[in-house]
Amino acid sequence: MVRAAAVFFGLMALPLIAQAEEVGCITTVWKLVGANHKVCVSAFDDPKIPGVACHVSQAKTGGLSGTFGVAEDPSQFSLACRQIGPIILPATLPKAETVFSEDTSFLFKETKVTRLWDAKRRTLVYLAVSRKIIEGAPANSVSTVPVMPWAGR
Repeated sequence: MVRAAAVFFGLMALPLIAQAEEVGCITTVWKLVGANHKVCVSAFDDPKIPGVACHVSQAKTGGLSGTFGVAEDPSQFSLACRQIGPIILPATLPKAETVFSEDTSFLFKETKVTRLWDAKRRTLVYLAVSRKIIEGAPANSVSTVPVMPWAGR
């Protein structure tokens, strides 16, 4: 019983990471064999800040390797975050926190979105970075959401 409680509270302490929903994809290169190369748009809500949603577009590699899920997607993406309702800030907000992460290759590459808090400007800053454990990849994109009243609230 003590072990189950420890596991439960341990899981509760983990940071919340948003789950993305695919909005749609556009084919960029038609492939004769395997999946086409494409750019896909996904959406996610900030898991700790109600009223903020982000959209990420990412290039997806097709061909046989893309079909079987072993392709390394290029570090090409874009990020846009917007206020979609009243923003309710928690009592304490970390200066930086990962809000979204997605693997972009079979082993080592990921796209991670980190929320930064610019207290002086009362602005949420969302930074997407593509990282590869072995070499690193400096590709990045930024989007800001000023914390403002929403429809009189």
